Amino acid sequence: MSDFDTRPRRTLMHLLTALVALWLALLSLPSHAEYADVVLNRRAEKEGVRPVVFPHWFHRMRFRCKVCHSELGFKMRAGSNDVTMADIIDGKFCGMCHNDQIAWGAANCDLCHSGKKGLPSGIYGGSSTTGPGKW
Repeated sequence: MSDFDTRPRRTLMHLLTALVALWLALLSLPSHAEYADVVLNRRAEKEGVRPVVFPHWFHRMRFRCKVCHSELGFKMRAGSNDVTMADIIDGKFCGMCHNDQIAWGAANCDLCHSGKKGLPSGIYGGSSTTGPGKW
């Protein structure tokens, strides 16, 4: 086979490699919080990591409220949960599912600690509901 025959294949491989590299680079960029995301930054930046951006509605589409708020122990008020990495590694809170069996584990730091530096803790889009009370 001549060099001329392999040139298109080599070009395609270079293009695919560049696209995969771009995709991986975009995944590691800090994210903005979106509507209804919960940002946890009580201690993250003090400990030298980016804030956690928790995609509440992404999880809510898959699970009933009681799974996290009754069975896993999360209180229903923003800022009232004192979650540490030690808790997660010990299988508490997020660590109940994020254990490398049900979902990725704590070693994949950037998947959760993805917020932009300086992002304040809270619920994005507000904490008010049309129901009885404030979450």
